Order: sequence, then structure tokens, then C-alpha cells
Amino acid sequence: MNSPVAAIKKHQQAKLEKQKELKITFGEQDAIDVLSYAGLEENIDHLCIDGVYLRTLYISGYPFVANSGWMDTLINFNHDTDIAYHVTEVNALHALPKLHRKITELESTKRAMMRAGKIVGSEITDPLDSAIELRDKIQRGQEKLFQMAIYISLRAESLEELNKTTKLLEATMSARLFYTKVARYQQLEALQSILPRGEDQLDQKRNLDSSSAALTFPFMSSELVQESGILYGVNKSNNSLVILDRFSLHNANSITFAQSGSGKSYTTKVEILRQLMQGTKVIVIDPEREYKRLTESVGGTYVKLSATSKEKINPFDLATTFHKISDLSEHAQDLTEVISLMAEGLSAREKAAVDKAILKVYKKAKETQPLLEDLYAELNHLGQMKLCERLEKYISGSLANVFNAQTNIKLDNRLVIFDIKDLPESLRQIMMLIISNFVQNQVKASPEKRLLIIDEGWLLLEHEESARFVAGLVRRARKYYLGVSIISQQANDFLKSDYGRAIASQSALRILMRQDTTTIKNVVSEFNLSEYEQSYLLTCERGDALLVADQNHVAVKVVASDKEHPLITTNPQELYG
Repeated sequence: MNSPVAAIKKHQQAKLEKQKELKITFGEQDAIDVLSYAGLEENIDHLCIDGVYLRTLYISGYPFVANSGWMDTLINFNHDTDIAYHVTEVNALHALPKLHRKITELESTKRAMMRAGKIVGSEITDPLDSAIELRDKIQRGQEKLFQMAIYISLRAESLEELNKTTKLLEATMSARLFYTKVARYQQLEALQSILPRGEDQLDQKRNLDSSSAALTFPFMSSELVQESGILYGVNKSNNSLVILDRFSLHNANSITFAQSGSGKSYTTKVEILRQLMQGTKVIVIDPEREYKRLTESVGGTYVKLSATSKEKINPFDLATTFHKISDLSEHAQDLTEVISLMAEGLSAREKAAVDKAILKVYKKAKETQPLLEDLYAELNHLGQMKLCERLEKYISGSLANVFNAQTNIKLDNRLVIFDIKDLPESLRQIMMLIISNFVQNQVKASPEKRLLIIDEGWLLLEHEESARFVAGLVRRARKYYLGVSIISQQANDFLKSDYGRAIASQSALRILMRQDTTTIKNVVSEFNLSEYEQSYLLTCERGDALLVADQNHVAVKVVASDKEHPLITTNPQELYG
């Protein structure tokens, strides 16, 4: 037989020859020097490898009841983390005797406590009931038993940062009734267990039935990615991209609720720029002159409507002449809402007269569209003197140049902004309604992919006529390839209205930004938000939003590129400083 010394020498010689075979020259370095770390320092509760600090923890305690997404807190932990699962099936023939013995022990303990007159608490009854249920399901073949170990390895650039991240993970997990422990004096074994080799050297296992184990797979995360969509921002949960095509939802409408200064206009402008890149035509009703610079930068059409402006919109304007229209009833109803708003309300008799007069003026019209003065003359002919008095200021009074003229505006540009800031507040609501009606008529005549964005949309809910019109517009928009976006900072006023709630329910995309304590209750109730989502909306930063797209709820950070940002920012320091 060979001596031990000879065997060792033979082994060393074979090792040297193996290293020579693997050697690849990088200057004077070989492959092992290039690929391996320079040094490893092992401590009681962490490792330091080439200046990077690592600490591995294991889950030692689990919630009593497993539910869907119970590991989401760990999967979405937003730090440098490696997670390893080790799952081993337990043979039922070995598991059942142990279950029987455990059930016997618990039942014996329960009887002993009852004989002694003690109260049997949940610490005995809960595991006993679970063990009996699991035994019965294993015997019927409904469940299998697994041993599962879950390890989490944290990385940081400093020990202080590593300790801080560890405390955060422990607090986050304990809030969901998961208890973690640091693998003290076993950090090397823990690191080996994290590596993708399938070796569980730490051996910290826990028995789970197949239903509970299945709920940990696949990794569940709130992701929203659609190939045909536009980039809205970065997912706050896992740093993935949020890419959404609103026209692929069951309707293309959206509603945005946000406090003043939380970034709602910025978010809207980001979406406008990216929708334009996708070939979508965008029309904006702008009551605060926030979109002018954006319009100029992309060569859009900027329409400034005021009492003295040259641009006009005729409320009676239709995209096609009367003889091509088979049914005027829907348009007549919409015009009646406009006239009612102008006249500060209509009685039932006056509504009937207006409806009759509208049909007559269109019947008399030939080459040109009828005007408001034509309706006035017809109402006067019908004996509606009081109504004519209320409309007088729009015909021959101070507002005659605002509404009583033929339309000289076209929507053929890819971006059209209607600026109504210079109008008196009493007229803004009327003009918003007339613009919406004008857009609706144009869209009906030539349907194509369009967005109508109404900023400060809560103004339209102040009167029943305008609220009813907008609710109908939102409901019908999908038929004409139109998406209507309503933006409001008055969430309470909006959701207190029946029409406001109808608009919200008809909007497949909801963009919820920072709220305050006076609005959060109604927002949470209307959109069925969780406690975590409520807390997020109360504390999120400027530019953060909760996107609710059909059944998807995603927390997102809205981001713009370096070239987009100067076109859309409204920060005075950036604009004037």
C-alpha cells in the first residue's frame, strides 16, 4: 500500500497540474486571481468581502395563517437583497406518525389542563386543530408536507448601513408576523446556503403544508407592463418600469386626484408628451395657463379664449352639415344643457321650448351653421320673453363677441390647448362645456385616437347641467376612440356628487396622488384602497402616485427625462431663478 505521505504528495501534484491547466494570462494574473475576491473577513454576525458587508438572516417564525401574497413584504423589500428558498418534500409515511404523536401530546395536555380546572387557551387549541386538519388532508391525499427554509442576505457599503437595513427588515417582517434571526457564528454557512448551488448548510427548516408553500410561489409583485403602452414612471415597490396603454383598458378614461403642489400637472404633461410620441392627438382645456410652454415646444396649436380674442367657438357648430345628420336628438340635448347653464337654469316648459327651437334653427340653416342669435330669435318667436332676457347679454350685451360667432378653430394639429384663464370665473364653466361639446362633435365626425384633458374638472360639477353633460361624454367616449382625462384637486367635492362618482366609475385609469386628512376618507372608500395605500397617499412625496388600472394597483414615481423636464416643469426656481 502507498504511504499517507506519498498520497498527499500525489494529491498536491495533481492540484498543481490542474491549476496549470486552468491558468489564463491576464498580464501576470491568472484566472483565479481575476475572478475570486481579494479577501474575506468573518465576524460573529456579518461578513466583509472586498469592502462589501453582508449579513444573512433566516425566518424563524411564521404567521399562524397563510394567505395570498403573504411573502410580498419580503419580495418587495427595496434594498440590495438576495433571497433563497430551500424546499424539500417530506414522505407521508414518515410525516403521519410524527403528526399522530404531536396530536396525542396536545390532546393529553388539553385533558390535563381541563382536569386541573385551567382555561385551555389558543396556544393549545390552535395547533391541535391545525394538526388534526393537516393529518386528515394528508390521509386523503389533499395535502403534502414540505420542509422549507428561507434565507435573506443583505448587502451594504458600510457596517452602519448594514445594521440600519437589518433593523428595517426585522421591523417590516415582524409587522406581518414573520420573525427573523441573524445566523450568528454561522455567516459562512449562511452564505453558502444563499449561493445558487442548492446546498442548505444552515439547516433552519420549518414544516409547511403544500397550500402554504404554494402561496410563496411565484414571487408576487405589483407590476404593470404592457408592450403597447407608454412609460409612466418607476414602480416604488421593486424599481421596475410602469408601462401602461390606457386604450387597452376597458375604456381610455382617467381621473386624477391630487393636492395642490403634489405634481398632477407635471404628471399630465409627461403623459401628453409620450402620448404624442405614440401618435395620439391631445386636446387640453387649460384654466390656469400651465401648458403654454409645452405647446410651443412641440409645435402645437395654442388657442387663447377671452372676451376680446379673435378665436371663436360657435356652440351650434357641428362637424357635418344638417342634411347629413340623421338624428339631432342627442346633439339637441347637449345644446340644451349649454343654454341652461347660460340662462342659469331652465324650467320644464323652457327646456321644451329650447329643444323645439334648436330643431327649428337647424332646419332653417343651409350653408352655414346657426348662431346663438338665431336661437334667440326663435325663442322670441315662441313667446319665451323671460328666457330671452336672460340670454340678452350673450346676443347684444357685453358677451356678444364670446359665444355669438362662427367657429374659426380647427383640431387638425396633434396638440391643441384651449387657454381660458382670461375669462371671468362665471364664464369658465360655460366655456369648458362648450369646448367639450365642440370636441365631442368633431370626434363623432372623424373618430381617431384622441385624448381630451380637462384640468380643474371639479368646476364642471358645480352645476347639474355641466355635470350631467360631462358624465354623458365620459360614458360615450369609448365609442369614438376618445379618452377623457379629468384632473381635480377637490376630491371631496367631486366624490360627493352623484355625477362625480359616475365619472369616477367610468374611468378605468385612476391616478391618485398625495391627499390630506380631509379628503383621504372619501378617496379610500370610493376606490376601495387598503390601509397601506391610505398611508401611502397621506405621506408620499411630490411626483409619487398610486395608479389604479382596472384591478391593478401600483405605487409609481413619475419621472421625466432630462430633455422632457424643462418643457413641463412649473417650479419657479427653475423657471426664473
